Amino acid sequence: MGSLEKFAAETKGSSDGSVSEGNKSKEGFSYIQGLKGKILNQVRDLSVEAGGKGSAKKDLNNQRNLFKDVLEFLEDCYSPTTSMKIGGDLLRTSSWSQLIQLNFLRCFLAGGFTKHMQENEFLQDIFGFTPNKRNLLGSEHMSNGEKRMYKSPNSALNKARTQLLNKQRMLSAGKNFGHYAVNVGDEDS
Repeated sequence: MGSLEKFAAETKGSSDGSVSEGNKSKEGFSYIQGLKGKILNQVRDLSVEAGGKGSAKKDLNNQRNLFKDVLEFLEDCYSPTTSMKIGGDLLRTSSWSQLIQLNFLRCFLAGGFTKHMQENEFLQDIFGFTPNKRNLLGSEHMSNGEKRMYKSPNSALNKARTQLLNKQRMLSAGKNFGHYAVNVGDEDS
């Protein structure tokens, strides 16, 4: 909204003291304020409007949310902040330009968007995105047998963990049983 006020201030500040120019600046300012009001009313209506016939519900919700973001920006000067997961990593946008660029790339690249965001350093620089999970290369790559050994629920590590948890549960159950048994005996006497 700052740009509308800027134009209004330029119009207001351009008078050199003459009466006719003073009236023109007031008229220009009121005209700008009128336009601002009309734009805000139109965006308010669009942010609650149900949409056209035959439109998908998801599209209507996206449209409403977009106009709510635009309305919030026009009224309070807050830029929309969005976040999305790309391969387990979080990409955040905090400006309109980033949001528009991101939406364009998502539509343009379609299925290849995730791969490009994870591998293309140029796109990572544009959006300030650094993927934490890199693909394992060469000797760091785990074979299927190694994956089964370390990540399987039947691996030695998971087996030991399960046994430890079961032992702790048994000890805890024994303590609880003993505690309640003592209290039961005290009530009888």
